[in-house]
Amino acid sequence: VSQPAPKRYPARQTLEASQAIARLHGLGDESAVFIQQNPDVIDQGVFHNDVIAVGNQNVLFFHQQAFLNTASALAEVRTKFGDGELHFIEVPTAEVSVQDAVKSYLFNTQILTLPSGEMAIIAPTECRDNPAVSAYLARLVTLGTPIKGVHYMDVKQSMRNGGGPACLRLRVAMNDTELAAVNPACLITDSQFARLDAWVEKHYRDSLALDDLRDPALVMESRTALDELTQILKLGSVYPFQR
Repeated sequence: VSQPAPKRYPARQTLEASQAIARLHGLGDESAVFIQQNPDVIDQGVFHNDVIAVGNQNVLFFHQQAFLNTASALAEVRTKFGDGELHFIEVPTAEVSVQDAVKSYLFNTQILTLPSGEMAIIAPTECRDNPAVSAYLARLVTLGTPIKGVHYMDVKQSMRNGGGPACLRLRVAMNDTELAAVNPACLITDSQFARLDAWVEKHYRDSLALDDLRDPALVMESRTALDELTQILKLGSVYPFQR
């Protein structure tokens, strides 16, 4: 059956790709629900789902216009996984428009579970500075959901580079055995942070001009930087120019 598609921008997340991810992770039909993103919000600038929805454990925080056929999609989730421990937090369009959500990156935030079991949102200061979003988040913590706090962080450098808090969101849960198998040089410590900070100060240019991109010296600088980085992280020779 043909599904509605965006008219202005291409959909970056397709059903086929999502099904392939589930299959490669060994998830059967009983363990996955595929929900189509609303094509209308894609055309409003929602290029990725993390600009219109975010989840943490048993909480799904999403905009009213995030998905196509939201009611039936969430009913399927409840049918497959039960409703008792699930929390669906829908942000009404009347309180936060899609454009305000996109501009502030409300759903590009990070939801964390605290030691108490309660949750908190880590949001960019753009959310604090947007009146509609700020008012909604102040009300959210009073609604009786697992989200009990909001903390604002200045991540303007990431935001201006097209990113946001979600770019720092990847988490990989590991047991003690798995953690012990990780290359320790890839785990952040105070001393490793100092090495990486010094590496950035040494190798990152303050600016780049068009002529710099034609300069072979930039290639050599980049390779020197990458060579030193692989040594700091003890990755071995992973780039072709190192072999």
